[in-house]
Formats: sequence, structure tokens, C-alpha cells
Amino acid sequence: MKLRFDAVRESEPGQKWLGVLERHWAAYEAWFLSEGESARPTFLETRRMLRRCMPELIPTYERLVDLAGGSDSAARFLGHYCPPPYIAGCSQAVWPDCNQSVLVRNYDYSPRLCEGTMLMSCWNGLAVMAMIDCLWGVLDGINEAGLSVSLAFGGRRVVGAGFGVPLILRYILEFCETVDQATAALERIPTHMSYNVTLLDRNNRFRTVYVAPDRSPVVRQVPVATNHQGRVEWHRHAEATGTLQRESYLISRLADSEETEQGFIDSFLADPLYSNSYRHGFGTLYTSVYTPRRGTMQLRWPDETWRQSFDDFKERSRTVYYDSRTPRHEPSVISF
Repeated sequence: MKLRFDAVRESEPGQKWLGVLERHWAAYEAWFLSEGESARPTFLETRRMLRRCMPELIPTYERLVDLAGGSDSAARFLGHYCPPPYIAGCSQAVWPDCNQSVLVRNYDYSPRLCEGTMLMSCWNGLAVMAMIDCLWGVLDGINEAGLSVSLAFGGRRVVGAGFGVPLILRYILEFCETVDQATAALERIPTHMSYNVTLLDRNNRFRTVYVAPDRSPVVRQVPVATNHQGRVEWHRHAEATGTLQRESYLISRLADSEETEQGFIDSFLADPLYSNSYRHGFGTLYTSVYTPRRGTMQLRWPDETWRQSFDDFKERSRTVYYDSRTPRHEPSVISF
């Protein structure tokens, strides 16, 4: 199994973003309409909810829709309102340091379903570096104000009326500068599924927010998040992904007085955090590392590291080959 990663720099939406669209649109449209066209909200409903919840994003949204050709399906898809359900793994944690804390995360998913695009942009006044999903949503990223974000699936099967959380993270990086501002946005904007969002800002403040479509957000002053929200609710998923074991491991590493920042970061590329379960949709595709005070990010694999910054962002590409012959565990396929 393989996945191509591309680091792309484009301040305003243009030909480079259009190239990303052209590469992925056929697969995205098929996924978006996989449950039937009537299962997804109309364009008018999607736009109305965007205006109600994230009005500042409307100019960027309209620009992207125009670039995409202005079709009804593109406009509905790019609105990210009530998309089809999807699940993943992921581990994320903040290495707290009084000088410069870092946010580290593993993105665990299927190579067949990941976009693999790192985009540096400046759409609304703040430069943003992020791993994107669904063409402009954010899986993890940082803005030039020093706010970094990361998401992990919350381990619940409930689906409701709300936005795909990657678009909410896009909104946060475009318009928020602190953990407090980001938390307020997460408390206000509805999400269609349960996710754990970890935040870290330039002032070394961190927070994890549990969001869900059927209950109020829970704000916790904890540096670790895996794939449950306080307690396990979807036991099959928890067992398949080892969420409790990964959480316990991260907590123990942070509590170890002999641990170092680099050692902690390196642990994300080893068992039990690093997973080879690619065939089941929970393989580690990359590790990302964000240092807000430096304005830097790293994208890491076992054999290579990309180092990027707002001052020195390099466009590049590589294809990563994933080996699932000796997985850490062999979970059964998880689906709704």
C-alpha cells in the first residue's frame, strides 16, 4: 500500500489548490454521494448553516466553490455539513515545557482514503500550515499566531446534524489565535460526530476538548487524547485500536522524570503508538510535530522527516510505502 504526500504553498486559492481538487474529486464525490444524493443536505441548507455558524469562512468557501466549477455537488461537499460518517484511530499529546511545548500526533487511517496534502496558505490574514482533508479541512495544523490543533476520533457511533470536524479546525486556524478562542469556537459550532481536539498555543497553554453531536463539549486540562472520551463507549473499536493502552502509555511517558522531548517524539514511531494495521484502516500514515513558539512543524516517517516553517516552507513530494504484513494487532474490520 502506498500514499503520495505533497507539500504545497499557495497563499490564495488558485491553480495549485485546483490541482489537488482534480486529483481527488472523483473519489470525494463518490464518497459524498455514497448513501444517495438525498442523504446529504441541500446547497441552501449547507450555506445557511455556514452563515449561521462560521460566517467568516463564506468568502473563502465561495472562492473554492467557484474554482471547483460551481456544481451543486461541489458546493455541498465543500460545505462539510453532515457528511457521511467516517472513523479513524490517532494518538495525540502535548509535551509540556515552560520554554516551548510541542504538540505531537499520529494520524492512523487507511492510505487509500488519505489525501496526503500539506498546504501552506494565507486565506484570511493568518498564514496556516496544515495537513488537509476533504480539500480544505484540517487534520492537524498550526497558524502564524502560534496556535496548533489536532483531532482524534472520539470512539462513539453517534452521528448528528453538524459539520465535519476538519472544517471546524480550518475555521479555528483561520480566525483564532489562542487556546481560549479555539475552545469557544468548539463549544459553539456543531459537529456531526464525536472527536477529541487537542490545542496548544504560543503561550504554552494546552487543552483537550471532547466534542459530540448529542451532548455538550467537555473541556479538559489534559495533554493526551486517543480514541475515547473519558470512558470507552464503543468497545469493539476501543479493542481494535488499543485506545486505552495508547492513552496509558502516553501518560506514563509524560510522567517519567527521565523522559526527554526528543525521546517522547520518537516514541510515536514505535509500538504501541505506531500501528501497521493499514488493511483495517488504522495504520499510522504519519507523525506530525508542532512547535508553536518557533512556528515550525515536522512530518515524520520511520525513514524521513520533513521540516517546515513559516519562514522556510519547501514544496516537495514523496511516496510512502506501507507494510501491513506484520501488523501490531489484527482487528476485525470496524464499520457503522
